[in-house]
Amino acid sequence: MTNYLFQHPWGVGPTFLGFGAAPFVLLLLVVAVITALKGYALWNAAKRDERGWFIALLIVNTLGILEIVYLVFVVKKKS
Repeated sequence: MTNYLFQHPWGVGPTFLGFGAAPFVLLLLVVAVITALKGYALWNAAKRDERGWFIALLIVNTLGILEIVYLVFVVKKKS
């Protein structure tokens, strides 16, 4: 049986839903960046004993937007 998810209709190279491998690689890159942002934001919230922010960052998935807001506007930069 043929796996049509990763097979080009004309049999040329790997594809992801008919678009080639690039969207799949981009998706993996975006997921890796968002996961790193979430981890760093959660680490800062735990270190600063901010339970509300920790719970919000853990539960709410905003594709990295909430994490960036927290890291840029809430966490004070070290002098």
